[in-house]
Amino acid sequence: MTLSRLMTILVLLGAASAGPPLAQAEALPPDAGKQIFGFVERVIVSDTGFSVKARLDTGAATSSLDAHNIHRFRRGDQRYVRFDVIDPDIEEFITLERPLARNVLIRQHSGPSMRRPVVKMTICIGHLIRKVEVSLTPRSDFLYPMLIGRSAMQGAIVVDPGVSFTIRPSCTAAEFDE
Repeated sequence: MTLSRLMTILVLLGAASAGPPLAQAEALPPDAGKQIFGFVERVIVSDTGFSVKARLDTGAATSSLDAHNIHRFRRGDQRYVRFDVIDPDIEEFITLERPLARNVLIRQHSGPSMRRPVVKMTICIGHLIRKVEVSLTPRSDFLYPMLIGRSAMQGAIVVDPGVSFTIRPSCTAAEFDE
């Protein structure tokens, strides 16, 4: 038996065992328990109580927040990050401090790679409260001050790219555990 004939047989056997094409397969179960949001939503950030417009981005793994004056420091043995965020209601900076969860290396299409600090923050989107990792970076050049990545949405959120601002956040500051 020639090598090409053997390869043809293996390909045919693999296709036969793969099952019916997706169009003929049984309907997949609905995303039970998951909330559908638009590609842009209002999000309450942390225990500050202010809300920002956030883009829900299934192409990004980690969330990010528009942060300025980012300063890493130590308090005892713990590494922290102090940073400023803009409260859109009063258009003033608010200074926040969070323990440093990790650093992430962002590779850019053009220019050098950047090391960004990542902190854990609690966000409220609709009625959902999620503790998420957020990379801190100036996002002044972007339309939305916050980007919600896949890790923050996993298991709870489905994105409908055809709509936006579907549900106003309904959590109170007392529900945040920071």
